[in-house]
Amino acid sequence: MIDDSYTGQVSPDSAPQRRTVDGAVITKMSVGPMDNNTYLVVCSATGKSLLIDAANEAEKIIALIEQEAPVFDSIVTTHQHGDHWLALQDVHAATKVPTAAHPLDAEVLPVTPDVLLEDGDKVTVGNLSLDVIHLSGHTPGSIALALTEPNGQVHLFTGDSLFPGGVGKTADPEKFTSLLDDVENKLFGRYDDATVVYPGHGKDTTLGTERPHLAEWRERGW
Repeated sequence: MIDDSYTGQVSPDSAPQRRTVDGAVITKMSVGPMDNNTYLVVCSATGKSLLIDAANEAEKIIALIEQEAPVFDSIVTTHQHGDHWLALQDVHAATKVPTAAHPLDAEVLPVTPDVLLEDGDKVTVGNLSLDVIHLSGHTPGSIALALTEPNGQVHLFTGDSLFPGGVGKTADPEKFTSLLDDVENKLFGRYDDATVVYPGHGKDTTLGTERPHLAEWRERGW
């Protein structure tokens, strides 16, 4: 069962939530003990679809794909941490679709990516095109994906690089500065306040909600 009353607030015990935008359908589902978000993006015109982070509970993800993805096309992994790819091997085995990740995070993944994604690349899903944004700091090869509607509304899938309330965890001050610089320049510097942020864990936010706190985050540090 899919919940069409989209709030962006899901849990492993709740139904996946689906929102329809111009040209696409976005379904958000939480899986596993770390409340990981997995996202299915479907092109409304062609039925082709993309899974962002085969994070956990492969059976649930496969069932979602079978129900909601007329033509399952590809899997993108946002970064190398295990809680974001625990289901990747099983989902890939069941679907046989190409997988993709940034080269700096590709080596540790259980499935060797068919496509290596660099900053500025595009991921094509039917008539949809998602921009690849490299955000270094949480991991060396973390990426975000930006889907832009024809009206300019942006949907930003950020993995663990940006959450409500701050950037993702980093190992030291240098990596924190790298991540916050990338997030500030490549996300806040590029997209407007209406941009919806879909993080790797927890509820959605917008760049407008978070933008006033950038200086606080930098002062707070890692």
